[in-house]
Amino acid sequence: MLEYNSIAEIIKEADSRGVTISGLVLEDQAEVMEVPECEILARMADTLDVMRRSAEGGSSPDIRSTSGVTGGDGYLMRRRANGEIQLSGRFCATAIATAISIAEYNAAMGKIVAAPTAGSCGILPAGVLTMMSERGVSGQQAAMALITAGAIGMVIANEASISGAQGGCQAECGSAAAMTAGALVELSGGTNEMVAHACAISLKNQLGLVCDPVAGLVEIPCIKRNAGGIMNAICAAEMALAGIKSNIPADEVIGAMREIGETLPASLRETAKGGLAETQAGAAIREKVFGGAI
Repeated sequence: MLEYNSIAEIIKEADSRGVTISGLVLEDQAEVMEVPECEILARMADTLDVMRRSAEGGSSPDIRSTSGVTGGDGYLMRRRANGEIQLSGRFCATAIATAISIAEYNAAMGKIVAAPTAGSCGILPAGVLTMMSERGVSGQQAAMALITAGAIGMVIANEASISGAQGGCQAECGSAAAMTAGALVELSGGTNEMVAHACAISLKNQLGLVCDPVAGLVEIPCIKRNAGGIMNAICAAEMALAGIKSNIPADEVIGAMREIGETLPASLRETAKGGLAETQAGAAIREKVFGGAI
């Protein structure tokens, strides 16, 4: 059984067997769960289907959160992505639209995949679904990429945290971006080492990101941070695929994230007592939704 406490060790084992990270983890999980590999892949296919349906549901122009504060931005971004011109190109615009749509669907109490959390649910699906729609990646390849992402997430969860209440948004959107960057590299034919560098680069880019939800809701700034997270993941994957390496190994970056999270004040760890939650506009939204303090 694999020890999911080191990216380096997982990669070392995968390289020694001449397989991808997903191939190694699939074999390990099938053995641990005592089920055939095809059953695990079938579960991943079901997960992909939930991701796809949440992206579609969140793209509706009429989608609104239960608070009434957010909704409709996924539709606006999808319309731009499907237009003739996008500042960042169709691939990136589609990924942004997907991330926002899924995050808005979550705020509207729709069924999503916590990847790894509800607050960061749009990032990994945005990467994988966009590779399917824009690069022709197959469903089985996408399912395998989810397994790679899951392995990265397990290491982060074991060695640091994926909880905003414990480590700030770096632990949620940062972890999701790292998982997605690794998945994108594997889907693009990159090496296992490149997966690790993409993970490290993306996580470094979001170190120190605080969790300051306005009115305590997973809406502002969470939804737009999902859009930022997918762009971070794409950027990191592109650099890794170009051969750019992280001077700080992924495992050390994860350790640094843990230490940073431990030093964040409680006001910046999902309590809605600091940051954007305590701005004038944030206070006005809280008043509108709850009639005062929460």
